Amino acid sequence: MLNPPHSESNESPELTSGEFLRPDGSAVADASELATPLTGVDRSEIVKGYAKAAEKVRSFPHTSGVYLMKDDAQRVVYIGKAKNLRSRAGSYFLAAALDDSRTLPIVREVRDIDFIATESEIDAILLEARLIKDIQPKFNRDLKDDKTFPYLQVVTREPFPFVEITRQPREHGVRLFGPFPSAIHLRSAMGALQKIFKFRTCNMHISDEEEKWRHYRPCLLASIGRCTGPCNRRVAKQVYRTNILRLCDFLSGRRKHLYAELEKEMEEAARDRHYERAAEIRDQIFALKSLKERGKLDVHVQPEVFHVDPRRGVLGLQKVFHLDHVPRVIEGMDIAHLSGKETVASLVRFLDGMPFKSGYRRFRIRTVAGVDDFASMAEVVARRFAMEDPDIPPPDILLIDGGKGQLHAALGALEHSPTRPGMIISLAKKEEEVFVPGQADPIRLSRHSFALRLLQYVRDESHRFAQHYHHLLRDKSTLQSGELVAHAPKLKVPGASHGNTGHGAPQDPAEGS
Repeated sequence: MLNPPHSESNESPELTSGEFLRPDGSAVADASELATPLTGVDRSEIVKGYAKAAEKVRSFPHTSGVYLMKDDAQRVVYIGKAKNLRSRAGSYFLAAALDDSRTLPIVREVRDIDFIATESEIDAILLEARLIKDIQPKFNRDLKDDKTFPYLQVVTREPFPFVEITRQPREHGVRLFGPFPSAIHLRSAMGALQKIFKFRTCNMHISDEEEKWRHYRPCLLASIGRCTGPCNRRVAKQVYRTNILRLCDFLSGRRKHLYAELEKEMEEAARDRHYERAAEIRDQIFALKSLKERGKLDVHVQPEVFHVDPRRGVLGLQKVFHLDHVPRVIEGMDIAHLSGKETVASLVRFLDGMPFKSGYRRFRIRTVAGVDDFASMAEVVARRFAMEDPDIPPPDILLIDGGKGQLHAALGALEHSPTRPGMIISLAKKEEEVFVPGQADPIRLSRHSFALRLLQYVRDESHRFAQHYHHLLRDKSTLQSGELVAHAPKLKVPGASHGNTGHGAPQDPAEGS
């Protein structure tokens, strides 16, 4: 519901610091900035014109939502979304907004403003897109064209329903949600929801009556707890379908009912002494409420800008390397140096052609003195494949950043490893040549090849992640292990242990094994 109209005022509002942001998003710290006197007839007229709107903003809540700016005829001229409605909308009525070419045309016409509060930032993003499509405000350039937005589709005509993103939804046998303004945001939001509701995203027809599914090997998502693994009979059909119904309730906005239902189920489980089930439901409630209350996409999701087509990329790799199956898991490794003294390495993991950041790891090289990329690569490869862990299966492709030397070093490290990747290759940056074991000459792919673009993406991401660790260490006043543990961001790897490593030394939580 729109905020009810306030009384009209012809005076400029007296705003206080700490409540508002500048147009660039930075906080206003000094109240004098808000009270900066405006000179010139035009500036005074503009301030007088938007005085009513500026006054109304002072009563906006500090919650997420959508704000609608109106002209003197009550036509909506601009729609925006906000994590904090009062701060974001109030930034248009600061003196700085009159000096910004992006905001001046808007505030020149604003005479009134309303808002619609939402439960989360995700809801604000979706509501903003829907309103812009319907209203077509003059100052909203994005989201006004005829581009088809993606939908979230729950295919219910299956014993074990699956969830997918599509731009061509089915007409029957599905529950549709959307359209959504951004495919990237949609994938990110779906990843966050999958952590909670553990639904499958594959489109296999899984029957609970066929015995063959009992022996089917689940994908990585089941191993890391993102899917309950119906393909392996790991979950009863009724339990799985209940989770799907709760997902649909959540997407439909019926969240209070869901919380009440989950809390009742948790209490019943505790009363029946099913404590593990009660704890699982408790954690699920906490995750759902934190998603709502925080409303910060970067906490729960992994927003990425994809410069490649993931599906075409993995299909291209299958064709180029003559693989029996599509390479679902790709890992990339790179080495970085700190002033020639401290050497670090990165490992990034891609799932179905997209970054899977929960699988990222970083290593501080322990056994190599000085700068020796070959020996450093050998050490990190040996440590990655030192132990056989069913929760972290070896990748279909291991990509090494470098040429023949790095590739041979990695191959040597794998000679006595209990596990091995499906295949190992290296990518040399200068000519973008792909080196493959057993082939004297490198493979030169077209610069426009989807397969090469995906390999470049993996290589560049591993380089970026290694450099990030390099700079993190460089910025420390010392490189003592204790300090690193205290300050470095910790990256959890699904299924990885933070106990002792295979080398008998205590593991740094910020590093790989």
